[in-house]
Amino acid sequence: MTPIVKRIIVGIVGGLVTLVGVVALVAPGPGWLIIFTGLGILATEFAWAARVLTSAKEAASRAANKAKIKKKHQLMIIAALIFLSLVLLIIWYEYTF
Repeated sequence: MTPIVKRIIVGIVGGLVTLVGVVALVAPGPGWLIIFTGLGILATEFAWAARVLTSAKEAASRAANKAKIKKKHQLMIIAALIFLSLVLLIIWYEYTF
């Protein structure tokens, strides 16, 4: 297989996978995972796709780090939810029986 044919095939397959990922963003499915897969396929032959994939990974990593909740806060949220569910259970029990 000549390098140009391989490059064309990788471009078509990677582009289609990336487009399916974009559709999966609005339809049920793991859209971002499919997009990253498509970019990974494209990155095997195209330098611009490798740069986009690297910057997307960095942005996803930064977002994940910002979303982390400290253990102390996790326990406080769980305790509040348990307390609220017990209060609602008592209220429901009082009004139904």
